[in-house]
Amino acid sequence: MATAPDSLRRARPLLGTFVEIVVPRPARRALCDTEAAIAAAFGAVEKVHRLMSFHDPASDVSRLNREAAARAVTVDAWTWRVLAAAVDLHRRSNGLFDIAVAPLLQRLGLLPDPDPRAPAASEAPTLDAVELRSGHRVRFRHPGLRIDLGGIAKGFAVDRAVEALRNAGLTGGLVNAGGDLAAFGPAPHAVHIRDPRDPRRTMGPITIIDEALATSGGRFDPFGSANVIDPAVVDPRTREIVHAVAGVTVRAPSCLVADALTKVVMIAGEAASPLLDHFHASALLVQQDGGVRVTPAWQDRRAA
Repeated sequence: MATAPDSLRRARPLLGTFVEIVVPRPARRALCDTEAAIAAAFGAVEKVHRLMSFHDPASDVSRLNREAAARAVTVDAWTWRVLAAAVDLHRRSNGLFDIAVAPLLQRLGLLPDPDPRAPAASEAPTLDAVELRSGHRVRFRHPGLRIDLGGIAKGFAVDRAVEALRNAGLTGGLVNAGGDLAAFGPAPHAVHIRDPRDPRRTMGPITIIDEALATSGGRFDPFGSANVIDPAVVDPRTREIVHAVAGVTVRAPSCLVADALTKVVMIAGEAASPLLDHFHASALLVQQDGGVRVTPAWQDRRAA
């Protein structure tokens, strides 16, 4: 990501990655207020991490996986919003976006072993077994249901950080959570897309203005080997890790939408175009052979 020399940049390790916040450097007299705004934005990201972590036994997600099959569980309003968005995306994608694949991800070693207090898991139930009730209560209709919000929560966290910056009076900036990012304000931001087949290379910059960008593809250790390993994206129809596409980048009006849609496009490829159009989003796909395809709206700066 290109950063202007007159920008103020802060970073913290959160969400299993580094979260960076970049805003225009203020006048000296406004520096304290700007630092307070950045701290509030990081606080929003930390809250999402606490609520939606699969690993933290005290998170809303862990409580749901332990208790929601037996009774309705009250969750934070933010968790309820993400679950509602996930249910909507599940239905609109004909089941391709499915946060109920957690047992399969555990079997594949992509998530840790289940909490021994949780009901015995099954890979059969789908997200249709999630019942969203009034008062931010959630009930699982199937005792084997287990969810993971890793495919959507990071985008939501970026959106909440941007919201915190806006609420503090900032008129522009960028929040980047390990490649899931959102820019706000009128200034353009140049973002370099990493080659999903070789993380040491980039595919050139794109410019975003007041929109979000998210990427899914093979995983790698930025502090170790540059070798790319399988992505953590599973096709719920085949119960297998997807391999047809090397990587996907989606630009959308919100980072939650961009984050979630990368998983759908990884599975469906260009067949996801109608869903992208519905959300005013567009995608760039990198094939395993190096071919690059884009959906028609990709060249539109605002993907609208």
